[in-house]
Amino acid sequence: MSKIAVVYFSGYGHTKVIAETFAQTIEASLIEIDQNGDITEQDWQTLNDAQGIVFGAPTYMAATPWQFKKFADASSKIWFTRGWQDKVFAGFTNSASLNGDKQVTLIQLQTLASQHGGIWVSLGLLPANTKAATREDINNLGGSVGLLVQSPSDAGVDEIPAGDLETAKLYAQRVKSIVEKLHG
Repeated sequence: MSKIAVVYFSGYGHTKVIAETFAQTIEASLIEIDQNGDITEQDWQTLNDAQGIVFGAPTYMAATPWQFKKFADASSKIWFTRGWQDKVFAGFTNSASLNGDKQVTLIQLQTLASQHGGIWVSLGLLPANTKAATREDINNLGGSVGLLVQSPSDAGVDEIPAGDLETAKLYAQRVKSIVEKLHG
């Protein structure tokens, strides 16, 4: 049985729904970064014990919010000892715009994983990029580095497009499969 932890920050609840969907799909541990950018000592231990770590954060002004960055900076103590070396990593982001510079946030998450010596899992899904494609299709935003989600600024947490939620589930299954291949 693989041990995967999803660590995320959510400003308005949309990213939390994605984190929960991802974690529930593969029975992963869920760790929420609080509004002060902190997690508990027990949460740090869960991450240290995990075989795979999934980062999740909204995209604000072309990057993760400061709360996620505070968590990332705090992980430098683990970085120094190579505590997350060779773990499997993945990530997702959400913003109100279809593009919203989400790719920059995913690269930030991927770089953090790489600094820890981790192995990054790409989305691994073809984009839904035909004229007939809709927001209900899998990977309708055309991500490749990780999961892209779009939640309009005036949409409730129950209005995340079904295609994005299904893409989250497929990505979760891919991450779990790779963790199991590498960590048997």
